[in-house]
Amino acid sequence: MGSIRMPFWLRLVSLIGVVALCTGAGLLVYRWYTHPVTLTVAVGTIDGEGAKAMSALASQFVSDGASVRFKVIDAGTTPEAAKAFAAGNVDLAVVRADVGDLSQAQAIVVLTHMTVLLIAPPGSSIESIDKLKGKTVGVLSGEANSKLVDVLNNTYDLPRGKVVFKNLGFEDARQAIQSKQVSALVVVIPLTQKYLSLVKGFFPQGAKTLPVLIPIESAGAIADANRAYESFDVPKGTLRGSPPVPDDDLTTLRTSMYLVAKKSLSNDVGTALTEAIIKARRELLAENPLFAQITAPSTDTDAYLPVHPGALAVYNGTQQSFVDEYSNFIYIGPMVLAGIASVLAAGWKFLGIGQPEFKAGPLDTLYGLARQIRSVNSEAEISKIEDQIDDILKEEGIKAENDDETAVDATTLNVVAHRLENLIHDRREILAKRPAVASVA
Repeated sequence: MGSIRMPFWLRLVSLIGVVALCTGAGLLVYRWYTHPVTLTVAVGTIDGEGAKAMSALASQFVSDGASVRFKVIDAGTTPEAAKAFAAGNVDLAVVRADVGDLSQAQAIVVLTHMTVLLIAPPGSSIESIDKLKGKTVGVLSGEANSKLVDVLNNTYDLPRGKVVFKNLGFEDARQAIQSKQVSALVVVIPLTQKYLSLVKGFFPQGAKTLPVLIPIESAGAIADANRAYESFDVPKGTLRGSPPVPDDDLTTLRTSMYLVAKKSLSNDVGTALTEAIIKARRELLAENPLFAQITAPSTDTDAYLPVHPGALAVYNGTQQSFVDEYSNFIYIGPMVLAGIASVLAAGWKFLGIGQPEFKAGPLDTLYGLARQIRSVNSEAEISKIEDQIDDILKEEGIKAENDDETAVDATTLNVVAHRLENLIHDRREILAKRPAVASVA
């Protein structure tokens, strides 16, 4: 049977179609691979600054062409952000170490440190926690600081001293102080000028009207028992004033505000996210001093919050090189491509596309005549076949005399010709017997 021979135009269209299909597939794979990953991040702070900071990062990621993007979800408060994360509704969250269920959280960066300030109004005689007995203490962001209140109660046995904690909103703090509804305030803030000015604004202003900072002397013991906290010394003069407030380094508690990711976040995305944040931080420092407080979380194996492996690779400088990361693809890729090429080649050959038209050689023709000899029904057909045989033998003889490399070996021709002569002889005998058979019938 002859092979399939497609018209040139159909071969051309088929080739263009295959090229277009492969190109389209390649573009889809490239777009999928380079398309930025969008991560949802829950954030909630009582003053809304957390959401603004995350939105600034999101915008900077776009400007930098980062491979990650943020979809910021303002949860309103830190506890609500932690709840959204624990419920699995978001990929990331801005959370405090002492708020919410963080069992599935892994740290990407520390966004800021939150310092516990226990502050009494100017002129107050409350210089230690012991002197809070029988007093009411206002707690700003009470829901977020409920664990802190429990820690203080348990450490200093404050309920026994009839100390009452009252939750206050930022907008209520100044009025509560002025009306003496509370004798002191508990605030947990970053030690930046913006937040320190906000806190000082709760109290009467004046050169000699300076608030009193109350130390938490048992901070070390609290930190040992509650790893969400650490002991911290507020530097002398943090609240400024003359004399400075505090007048010496003052012991208190501190916790951290983290950007955390789910454990299921891939290492590659974790690495890309960490690198994007570090780059954006440098570019946003001038715009928002809060970004200066972004630091690496503790990479110790016993850290309170484990670091995400992708972020850890950045901090330890152990990011995989291109060859390491894609070694499997580099090794398997050529084999896959070779397999695809083989399949395409087999299909191409099966269709007969582009194959040269088959030309029968003298031996092919002679072997074909053998089949014809067995089916001829007259002497005339046999004579015609004999003429064909003679022509082929004559042509091959001329080639041999001219030393043509395509000439068939003479011995081979003689063997084939002898076989054909025997077939012709046998067929003639069969044809010669047919009339006799017919007459007998």
